[in-house]
Amino acid sequence: IAAWRAEADALLAELRGANQALIEVELPAHLSVSQLVELDTDEQTFAQRLRRPTPFPPNPTARRGTAFHAWVERWFGATRLLDIDELPGAADATASPDADLDALRDRFLSSRWAQRTPSEVEVPFETVIGATVIRGRIDAVFAESEGRWLVVDWKTGAVPEPAKRTSLIVQLAAYRIAWAQLAGVPVEKVRAAFHYVRSGETLEPDDLPDRDALAALLAK
Repeated sequence: IAAWRAEADALLAELRGANQALIEVELPAHLSVSQLVELDTDEQTFAQRLRRPTPFPPNPTARRGTAFHAWVERWFGATRLLDIDELPGAADATASPDADLDALRDRFLSSRWAQRTPSEVEVPFETVIGATVIRGRIDAVFAESEGRWLVVDWKTGAVPEPAKRTSLIVQLAAYRIAWAQLAGVPVEKVRAAFHYVRSGETLEPDDLPDRDALAALLAK
């Protein structure tokens, strides 16, 4: 029994030592915008995911969001609307049904955005921030007066509480910087906003981080 206890104590001491060890994880040369948001939200969880990548479980909510974005793209760029069976992922018989997609479409069509004409939709980009290449895709860009632009990201989920919006603002900041680079205009001429389709609320932060602020986040 004494030997068992000694072995158990040794194993527990090893476990405690491993949990307290400082393990440095090198930041990849390329990050997606969602990874940038995750880094700002929870740096430790982000580092753990980099060290031991694991696949995300199937997410019916993400599938719904993908379907909605595909529909919006067609709304702005095609002469007819897509039926639900034509949307991406519709052939996957094991996926959960997108029961509220019709409601999301109706809410969008009743918003002011449905009647505006974007200059670009689903714009892929790469931009260098600090020593890191950030990749992403901008949902829609609208031209405004005096050479100004408005970048809009469609959200199909609920509006987050104010205390939980800080990290999401990083996403808009990256989009704003990327579009300014693509359009060849000063970043001050680009605004960025989230439109929460379900509630009909549009959030446009007044003060977005600039390139230096995002570079500082990546350099931490």
